[in-house]
Amino acid sequence: MSKPANVFEGKLDAKGLKIAIACSRFNTFFVEKLLDGAYDAIVRHGGSLDNVDVAWCPGSYELPYVASRFLANGKYDAVIALGCVIQGATAHASYINGQVSKSLGQLSLESGIPVIYGVLTTENIEQAIERSGTKAGNRGFDVTVSAIEMANLAKSMNQKGKK
Repeated sequence: MSKPANVFEGKLDAKGLKIAIACSRFNTFFVEKLLDGAYDAIVRHGGSLDNVDVAWCPGSYELPYVASRFLANGKYDAVIALGCVIQGATAHASYINGQVSKSLGQLSLESGIPVIYGVLTTENIEQAIERSGTKAGNRGFDVTVSAIEMANLAKSMNQKGKK
């Protein structure tokens, strides 16, 4: 079976990519581990930390605002939002998670720049520990790999459209 003439895929090469990372200060212990994972992914995929800008904000609810400021700058290939929201006794976490994910997705669609959701949404501290660098891996690393692939996919599609 033959393949279509125009197939787009993002490569896992961070060389030359300019990446912005918005980090929530709330649950800093976990977010710092996610950020370390993001740095690791960038370096392991050929990127330079000199091409990474990081901004810290009070909590995950503020991440879309920080992402929007990075996007307004116009110099980034991808924006990553890192945070950690742990479910408590109230529905507060659900409201935060829903609004943040919706807002980040909307920013990505409106800007044409990949905005990657890297907010841990866990039921308890144990799950946050597992997802920030222990037996379940490091979601900061994982979402950064997605950012690298999406940034390259966007570039590939933009270049093909210009020909």
